[in-house]
Amino acid sequence: MDDDLEIKGPGYDPIADEFATYEDYLDSQINSTDVYYLEDVELARQLVELGIRGNGEVIRREEFEQRKEASEQARQARLNKKPKKLASQGKHVEEYPLLQALKDREEAVRNGKLTTIIFIRDKNSKGQEVSGYIDYGHRLKTESMEPYFDRKKRLMPRPSDLSFYNWETQMSTSNPTPNFQVIADNEAGLLFKNKRDRKVINVDPRAKPGDNSTRTELETTEYLQVVVYDHVTRRRS
Repeated sequence: MDDDLEIKGPGYDPIADEFATYEDYLDSQINSTDVYYLEDVELARQLVELGIRGNGEVIRREEFEQRKEASEQARQARLNKKPKKLASQGKHVEEYPLLQALKDREEAVRNGKLTTIIFIRDKNSKGQEVSGYIDYGHRLKTESMEPYFDRKKRLMPRPSDLSFYNWETQMSTSNPTPNFQVIADNEAGLLFKNKRDRKVINVDPRAKPGDNSTRTELETTEYLQVVVYDHVTRRRS
């Protein structure tokens, strides 16, 4: 019983933890009737991967591998009993609204209780107006955030973030992260789908942000505009 509780602790992913390989995951979507008529397991797997067969929405191989990696990282974190020092620990950032907002959320984002997207619009070092959506959790895992809390570096969107746009050059990029899938070019505008609970975050200020999501616009003189989107993932007790 205790082992089950440990396995299904923070960071538990029902797909990544249940299936050892992507092929195992595809096989779980195949029934005996499929094998009987197709007479080829590999063909059945291909049809599931293409979404022609299977139950519900099928995740892609790349996403499966990302979730396996994130699941392993979460498992290693659970095994490491020594708590990690927060990048914002001991930092006095009360006068800097964005940094204070990041500090308030850091622990919850690191332990998986919260996912946060930061929208920033400002001028870059060349004086060009840029804007973008940053997956805070992904940044926490891929770079040291301490220089930002020390104000040695300034948080700005990059072409490698969830979404990036340079208003002068009209350069536009979008990238999925282990936490979010980018949904663009649809009638609702830019959307982000949380990969854990499949809920969609709508960043249109005229619309509601979505289930378990909130939109907070920060009053700050450091940037032209900063908006924080928080999404609480539903967890089974």
